[in-house]
Amino acid sequence: MVGALESDHQFLSMTNLNENIPILSDDFDPTAVVSEPLPSPITNGNGADHEEKKKNTEINGGEREMVLGRNIHTTSLAVTEPEVNDEFTGDKEAYMASVLARYRKTLVERTKNHLGYPYNLDFDYGALGQLQHFSINNLGDPFIESNYGVHSRPFEVGVLDWFARLWEIERDDYWGYITNCGTEGNLHGILVGREMFPDGILYASRESHYSVFKAARMYRMDCEKVDTLISGEIDCDDFRKKLLVNKDKPAILNVNIGTTVKGAVDDLDLVIKTLEECGFSHDRFYIHCDGALFGLMMPFVKRAPKVTFNKPIGSVSVSGHKFVGCPMPCGVQITRMEHIKVLSNNVEYLASRDATIMGSRNGHAPLFLWYTLNRKGYKGFQKEVQKCLRNAHYLKDRLREAGISAMLNELSSTVVFERPKDEEFVRRWQLACQGDIAHVVVMPSVTIDKLDTFLEDLVKHRVVWYEDGTQPPCLASEVGTNNCICPAHK
Repeated sequence: MVGALESDHQFLSMTNLNENIPILSDDFDPTAVVSEPLPSPITNGNGADHEEKKKNTEINGGEREMVLGRNIHTTSLAVTEPEVNDEFTGDKEAYMASVLARYRKTLVERTKNHLGYPYNLDFDYGALGQLQHFSINNLGDPFIESNYGVHSRPFEVGVLDWFARLWEIERDDYWGYITNCGTEGNLHGILVGREMFPDGILYASRESHYSVFKAARMYRMDCEKVDTLISGEIDCDDFRKKLLVNKDKPAILNVNIGTTVKGAVDDLDLVIKTLEECGFSHDRFYIHCDGALFGLMMPFVKRAPKVTFNKPIGSVSVSGHKFVGCPMPCGVQITRMEHIKVLSNNVEYLASRDATIMGSRNGHAPLFLWYTLNRKGYKGFQKEVQKCLRNAHYLKDRLREAGISAMLNELSSTVVFERPKDEEFVRRWQLACQGDIAHVVVMPSVTIDKLDTFLEDLVKHRVVWYEDGTQPPCLASEVGTNNCICPAHK
C-alpha cells in the first residue's frame, strides 16, 4: 500500500540527503487513492528460460518463486532530512500530513476488499486514543511488577483471567502473557514442551502453521510431519505409526484448532487417545494447542470438541488481532504454572522474572483486548461466531451454485475454492492461495453484501478466464470428490 504512493516517484525525489529535496509536486493530490501495483513474479531466470518458467507456473498453478537477498525499493518512501528553515516554513509537516492522509484513504479502500486473511476489521477503539501518548511497556512477568512503572499489567492479567475461565483452568494453576503475535504463542508453547522434554520429538501435521516448523528449526528439535486427511485435520493413523517408531522418546505435539489454509480442527480427544494407546503416559507427552483463529470461536460452537485444561494439554495460544479484532498484532498464551518453572529465571535489572519470548512487550495491546472483551463478553462473541458460520455456509453454497468447487469444514468459517487464474484478481480481493486452491476467511466484518460483491466479480471474471474452452482445475485431491465440480466429478 505504501508502494502505491511512490511507484512513479511523482512527489518524492530519491536523492542524496545533502541535495535539495522537492517536497510536493504541483500535481500532487493528497486525497487520491493509487491502486497497489502488482509485482511481477521474481525468479532467478531471465530471457526465454524465465518466460518458460513463468508460463509453467501460471499453467500449473504453482507457487510464485521468491528470492531472498534482493530488496525491491520501488515501494519505498524515503526518509529525508528537513530543510534548515523548515521550522518556519512548515513544508515538511505539510508534506508528511499529506502523505498520511493519502495513505489513510488507501487503507480505507483496501479494507473494503479484504477477504483472504483472518482479521476482524469491525472495531472502534476511539475511547483509547487518550492513552496513545504514553510509552506503555509490560516487560517481564505479567504477575510480578517490575521497576518500570508505565505498564498495563492489571489489564493484562484481567485478560488472562478471562481466557483462563474460557479454557477451564483455575487462576492459581495457570501462567500466561499477552504475546506480540500468534507465532510467538506457538514458539513459547513448543519451547515449554522442549524444556520439559529435551530429548522429545515434535509432531505436527503437514498443514500446521509455518511457525511450528520454525520453532523446530530454532530449537534444533527432531520434527515429524504427520499426514492429514482431505479435510486438513491430522491423520491419527499416520500419527500412530510415527509414534510407535519413536516409542523411546517423549512426544511434543502441536494440535491445530483451525489450520491455516483449510480451517481444519484436529480431533484433540482422538489425539490423546492415540498417545495413550501407543503407551505414552501423561508424563511423557506435551500438547500445545494452536488456536490462532478458532481457539476463540470453538467454545461457542455446539458439537465442537472442547479445548480445556481439564484434558492433559500443556498450553493454548490464540491471536488477538484476528477474531477479537485488535488493531495491532498480538496474542494470548496460557500454560500450566507447574510447567513454566522450567523456563523462568530471575532478572535483577527488571526486578522481575523472565519467562517470555520477548523482553519488551507492547503495553497497549492488553488495553485493546481488555476493552473489547468487556464490551462484547461471552454472549457477544457467541453471536459473532454464529454470524460467521452462517455467512460461511452462505458463501460455500453460492460458490457451488455457480459451478465452482468449494469446501467448508463443519467447525470452520474458512471457505476453500478454486484458485482464481488472474493474480490481479487475487491481489484485489487479498486472497490467500496455495497451489490450486484459495480461501476466504469469513470474519465478523465480512457481510453478506461484501460476499455478494465478491461472488459477482468472481463469476464475471471466470467467464473470461475460461472462454477459450479450457476447464477449471480438478480439486479432488485438495477438497475431496464430493466438493469438486470439475468435469470429471460434476
